[in-house]
Amino acid sequence: MSDALSWDDLDGHRIGIYGLGREGEASLRACQARGIEPLLVDDNPPPGGVEGRKVLATAEGGAEALAVCEIVIKSPGISRYSDSIRELEEQGVAVVGGLGLWVQGADPRKVVLITGTKGKSTTAAITGHLLKGLGYRTLVGGNIGVPPFDPALDPAVGGAEQDFWVIEVSSYQATDIYTAPHVVGVTSLNPDHLPWHRDDLETYYRDKLSLAGRPGAVWTVANGDSAEIRQRRDLLGPQVEWVTAEQAGQKWIDELGLLGVHNRRNAVIARTMLAKLGVGAADDEAELARAAAGFAGLESRLQQVGMIDQVSFVDDGLSTNVLPTLAAVEAFGDRRVALIVGGQDRGIDYAPLAEGLRGRQAEVLVLTTPDNGPRIASELNRTGCGPNVTVKETSGLDEAVEEGYAWARPNGVVLLSPAAPSFGRFRDYRHRGESFVEAMNRISRRG
Repeated sequence: MSDALSWDDLDGHRIGIYGLGREGEASLRACQARGIEPLLVDDNPPPGGVEGRKVLATAEGGAEALAVCEIVIKSPGISRYSDSIRELEEQGVAVVGGLGLWVQGADPRKVVLITGTKGKSTTAAITGHLLKGLGYRTLVGGNIGVPPFDPALDPAVGGAEQDFWVIEVSSYQATDIYTAPHVVGVTSLNPDHLPWHRDDLETYYRDKLSLAGRPGAVWTVANGDSAEIRQRRDLLGPQVEWVTAEQAGQKWIDELGLLGVHNRRNAVIARTMLAKLGVGAADDEAELARAAAGFAGLESRLQQVGMIDQVSFVDDGLSTNVLPTLAAVEAFGDRRVALIVGGQDRGIDYAPLAEGLRGRQAEVLVLTTPDNGPRIASELNRTGCGPNVTVKETSGLDEAVEEGYAWARPNGVVLLSPAAPSFGRFRDYRHRGESFVEAMNRISRRG
């Protein structure tokens, strides 16, 4: 059975769903809307099942049950390289993803897929905002939000009546997509999520860029400032439009209220994708400025959450590796920055953080937090950050915010851009962001 299947190809086949997270539950609803009652399997089934349906545990008969299926729709979080998936494929089971099924059946002229290690969510949000501002019915979804195939979507928001679909795609989802629309965007490329991708950097890069090289792709709009992307031109589509920071001065972008040259470059990527989609207003600066107005940005992505005594507090908690953290620091030009880093330890090399900070003219105080704070501090001190950078370990986020504010007064920045995931001390990035705001508010209440 061909891997290039769409949702319409499932009728009459034995279907299983492996993994019942957000996308898995949407896949269940999509199956049921077609009159299909799939087998449900999860490594850790939720008590009581899902939507009244029993869910088998993988280790308690679920794996064997999936092997009897003809098609298994897997959750993005389950690695395509895992033993469980390999064994299913060896037994002739077609293993697909819900997003891949949707892309296969979608109009390639009306869909844009956006990927990248960092910046893909912001770029997708900007692209969708511009299209909506220009009067097009547009769904922004995928990794950034709702699965576009979920029948539970409000018809006013989702459904087949859209003019365009702007879909953010993670590296996990990319391996489930076998054909591409005409336009694909690539924002950045640097190490991340390696365990899912065989603990191999080149496998991750290849998987991340695979969207651009799939059959059907016509244009890849890519970050031309990324050496990693340029070096892998052979993995991209037949035609590439490179976007660089030199284009980030376009005046219409001011209406988006973005911080940082990297985010302004993402806005140019969005504009260029609109042009490749055939949106005429993409060439009209005045129309773009009008459409850009009112952009709210995304939480925990260079989001200013408050100001005390002219000290800006900025939540950039979704910067979970070195490159976006350096970009966040650079967004503040010659202002003094108290940079809060640290979180779950994934073994990331932090020497590039030291090297990136070394040439900065304005002062930086790096405040490291658990769990990997001590290791970050050790690597920064060993590598050397230059005369304008001071590194200090703290016991946690609360202490780091206090120290950062005291140092940054009267007009500096306290920047949470952790270069590490939140898990361990926090439930997720939202919890860490809320804790950052709470610590700021305690300072404010003291007067």
